[in-house]
Amino acid sequence: MERTLIIGTRGSDLALWQANFVKDSLAAAGIKADLKIIKTQGDRILNLSFDKLEGKGFFTKELEEELLAGSIDLAVHSHKDLPTENPPGLIIAAVSEREDPSELLLILKDCVDVKQKLSVKFGATVGTSSNRRKAQLLAYRPDLEIEELRGNVPTRIGKLRSEAYDAIMIAKAGVSRLGIDLSEFHVEVLTPNELIPAPAQGVLAIQIRESDTELFSILQILNHPDVAEELAVERKVLTLFGGGCHLPLGCYCRREDGKFQVFTSKAETGEDFPDRLFLEADTAEGLSHKVVTYFEAGRKMPSSVFISREISEESYFRRALAKHNIQIEARSLIRTVPVITKLDSYILKDINWIFFSSKNAVEYFFQLEPLLPTDVKFGVMGAGSEEMLRQKGYFSDFTGDGGDTDDVAAEFAKLANGATILFPGAEESLRTVQKGLSAQTKVIDLPIYETVLEDNIEASGADVLIFTSPSNVDAYFTDNLLDPYQKVIAIGKATGKKFDEMGVKYTLPFAPDEVGLAEAVFGL
Repeated sequence: MERTLIIGTRGSDLALWQANFVKDSLAAAGIKADLKIIKTQGDRILNLSFDKLEGKGFFTKELEEELLAGSIDLAVHSHKDLPTENPPGLIIAAVSEREDPSELLLILKDCVDVKQKLSVKFGATVGTSSNRRKAQLLAYRPDLEIEELRGNVPTRIGKLRSEAYDAIMIAKAGVSRLGIDLSEFHVEVLTPNELIPAPAQGVLAIQIRESDTELFSILQILNHPDVAEELAVERKVLTLFGGGCHLPLGCYCRREDGKFQVFTSKAETGEDFPDRLFLEADTAEGLSHKVVTYFEAGRKMPSSVFISREISEESYFRRALAKHNIQIEARSLIRTVPVITKLDSYILKDINWIFFSSKNAVEYFFQLEPLLPTDVKFGVMGAGSEEMLRQKGYFSDFTGDGGDTDDVAAEFAKLANGATILFPGAEESLRTVQKGLSAQTKVIDLPIYETVLEDNIEASGADVLIFTSPSNVDAYFTDNLLDPYQKVIAIGKATGKKFDEMGVKYTLPFAPDEVGLAEAVFGL
């Protein structure tokens, strides 16, 4: 192409980074381009929340008008800002690779409380103008006060720095692209399955005139069809739910081990407790419609759920089910007892890592009042163990998702091979993580509790039975059978293996925590 292309962009720091990224990518292919800064309605309106702006064209309309008028050749957008339908005559010619769509919770260091979920102090004021973020944050932490926060990325960070808020929520992608130093804050990273992002979050869209076939062909060097396929699922979900409305909707699709995984969160308002769904499929075809059917009003849901552990009144799981008037029968079928009452100090000498595979392991270990080395690191299996460790005043340096212990073992080994690692746990531990470590690693097993099955377990008549461990399965089915109408959810593959041996069909949640359990029940 001989002519110099004109790239239309907004004037914010982030928009200019994005436009220059495209300009530089084209230059690498020998194509010249200049930037034209265009102010949009969204840049002028400062009194509306982002939910009333995103996806409605407030940040894109003026760029599209200049495209249609021929004064620019292409426009670079944050894909999540675009309406679900292109104006007649315009198309998306290319989409970028996806920047990490995680969210960041930036916290003033004097407002940090590691014993709280998300590490922000009780009753903290958190800034965000997104009802999607607000609904999901309040589901985790109903004590938080959410206040409106507008402005570009540096402006929002500046408002936190001036202590207008105790913490703010911001997309990781924008911070990463701008290279902003966040060392003055405590940073909590919420992954896309913890706090579900907006459809197409983290992706750039390059828009052109439909008639410009030459430019379309050239831009394929910047296009990522695999990303486009995932975005098509997310954007179709958005369309089916009403397109550009300010619904608190999160939707994230990814390919994992050859399957499409879709995480969806939907609430009616920012104050409403969101419903969450996790679906997995071999193909993207029809997946968006399938997602939406689970959120249809009047859909038949279970009336009662049994779970083989105690559930607190304020827990995420209980509140998620209470929204749909689902009764919970919570009782543990096992009990744990300590096997040691004193910890010899020599055991902790030269320890580099301490790894906990359960909440019980954390609880019983700290009951021993250990004198820990100052530089010791912690690894945990699952969000429940991580939260228990926080309650003891410590952060985890490694958190395995707990779904597949072999995968967790492999990931932990990358960090800890060759170190000295203490494994406090149950006497009957399967030692999956230990087996995944190299021969050069010094493993110290420390049995600190044992599991005892309760006798004479009474059967549950609940519609759904959730089993939290293999021991709970053994305890229940010693004297009881599964009724034909009952469905089973198993936490962890070791628990699922018990049902495989019994020939019983079961659901395995994506995550073995209360959010994952709520998703699993909602998806039945």
